[in-house]
Amino acid sequence: MRLGTRKSLMATTQSQMVADLYTERTGQAIELVGITTFGDVTKAHLAQLGGTGVFVSALRDKLVEGEVDFAVHSLKDLPTKQDDRFVLAALPRRHDHRDALVGTAKLADLPAGAKVGTGSPRRIAMLRALRPDLEYVPIRGNADTRIGKVHSGELDAVILASAGLTRIGRQAEVAQIFEVEELLPAPGQGSLAVECLAERTDLIEFLSVLDCAQTRNAVVAERTVLNALEAGCSAPVGAFALDDGHTLNITAAVVAIDGTRAVRKSAAGSSSDAARLGRLLAAQMLAEGADRLMGEHSH
Repeated sequence: MRLGTRKSLMATTQSQMVADLYTERTGQAIELVGITTFGDVTKAHLAQLGGTGVFVSALRDKLVEGEVDFAVHSLKDLPTKQDDRFVLAALPRRHDHRDALVGTAKLADLPAGAKVGTGSPRRIAMLRALRPDLEYVPIRGNADTRIGKVHSGELDAVILASAGLTRIGRQAEVAQIFEVEELLPAPGQGSLAVECLAERTDLIEFLSVLDCAQTRNAVVAERTVLNALEAGCSAPVGAFALDDGHTLNITAAVVAIDGTRAVRKSAAGSSSDAARLGRLLAAQMLAEGADRLMGEHSH
């Protein structure tokens, strides 16, 4: 079986992890097929590109063309709008959902004016709420490239997803991991998505052995908030849900890009009501002016 993956170290490492899990569970040999996506070659900033989808469409094209059987994505790269040609056959158990600071000091200990690199408006807005006196520099490139900017002295720190750093063996360079009270993660952060064509019913059944119901409930709730707010992955929106098997707890926030105002709400309900809870939370946030904060960002 052929697994389509982006060619970056992070992507191939993630895809190999998933391939190994399938081989372990099913005995099926899986071959990785490297694919270059527009998001990998363009020099534009992700926020300008519209964020979601830039890493995904090339992989989806290969699925449609029959060149690969299934693909593994970072869930936070997937557009929240459903494309009926594809199905998320498995959402394996989620890894660490939190954000991490790579650098020589914790955020609180960085000197005023220190340069912190991140390509994410969400992270910039939330970090400004904590440290408005730092300079936030938009960066892109793979994790190695970003961490390299700290080693070279170009930046004092960079913010990356904790799960990704662990996957590529760079967790020793983490100075601080942010709890969700400080930095609310992107919807779906730390979660991988296994996608195939909706018509491949034989494959859906095979791939579903890695699906984790609690992870699925949590990320469905998070992504529903994002979708209901009509925000793309470049909007300053954070969301995190936890399903204990009975109850689903979710917190979401929209933060003004200058970090001075935020709309933050929490809700809890039955695990089986993930999508409804997400919609409910988004409606409460919109009632409190979340769309105005997002509107400021897009101008």
